[in-house]
Amino acid sequence: MALLDNLAVVVHGIGDLRLENRPVPEPGPNEVLLKMHSVGICGSDVHYWQHGRIGDFIVKKPMVVGHEAAGTVVKVGPSVTHLKPGDRVAIEPGVPRENDEFCKTGRYNLSPTIFFCATPPDDGNLCRYYAHNASFCYKLPDNVTFEEGALIEPLSVGIHACRRAGITLGSKVFICGAGPIGLVTLLVAKMMGASQIVISDLSTCRLEKAKELGADFTLQIIKESPKEVAEKVEGVLGCMPEVSIECTGVESCIQAGIYATRSGGTLVLVGLGPSMVHLPIVDAALREVDIRGIFRYCNTWPMAIAMLAAKKINVAPLVTHRFPLEQALEAFETTKKMLGVKVMLKCDEKDQNP
Repeated sequence: MALLDNLAVVVHGIGDLRLENRPVPEPGPNEVLLKMHSVGICGSDVHYWQHGRIGDFIVKKPMVVGHEAAGTVVKVGPSVTHLKPGDRVAIEPGVPRENDEFCKTGRYNLSPTIFFCATPPDDGNLCRYYAHNASFCYKLPDNVTFEEGALIEPLSVGIHACRRAGITLGSKVFICGAGPIGLVTLLVAKMMGASQIVISDLSTCRLEKAKELGADFTLQIIKESPKEVAEKVEGVLGCMPEVSIECTGVESCIQAGIYATRSGGTLVLVGLGPSMVHLPIVDAALREVDIRGIFRYCNTWPMAIAMLAAKKINVAPLVTHRFPLEQALEAFETTKKMLGVKVMLKCDEKDQNP
């Protein structure tokens, strides 16, 4: 394909984020070339920009950011049969590089060799044109927008967390953190049948958004201790929740999650914080509180697309800011300042619609 305008958002190092033009890739045999439309900014994108690393993933060479994305197929590789130019697709950013034991058991997200957009050393898809494995591109129904397609990525975290938590009809749930992941977890928990949900956060604005999205109770955290938070959760629900989902990674919040969860219940850790934290583990052990982690997601895109197409879940209110790709640096500053909820970049210069 001839060289086109392939503007990309690239992190070069700590605090060094640039807009630059890159060659348009040629799709491999099992790949499709996409003209990107909508890409959401994730906290991890900002973290790579501000700190140059997340844990052991270190930016050692310029890396295109972005992994919450949807676009249009413009070219297909010779082995691709289920997609064609013009198809609108949502992109699952994690692609196993080999069919190892984790892939064979359906938990491909745990494969140690997985490719993942915008995780060093792999480039992301915040650019005009991007090539991706066709098996991990999912056709969008006509009544699902590009932005909804891009939001399937964070929505998938919520789906995976709620599956790991075992939420079912009548579950009472405590969600710690009302950022984008806490909010999508709220939406999924309601869809899966949770009867009452309480969500906590420092921000009144985010708690108002949570209330708008269906939270039964909100708790603004100021200076309460973890045990005091747990007592407040029990107070508003009238009982201790069977499920707590921690979406911040903050040590005190994980502690509150343990104290808040009913004996025999489940705490799911979604947020990523320090590698070592102090926890009341004996309290959890003696009360048989199961502590489970999640790593991204797997097998969630078909479910998410079906729910969006059937209008069983509404993610549109999560998008509070939109910027054209040319204003990506301003968009990243907006996300860094935690203004609104989800900032969406529009990569198609001819189509800035949702």
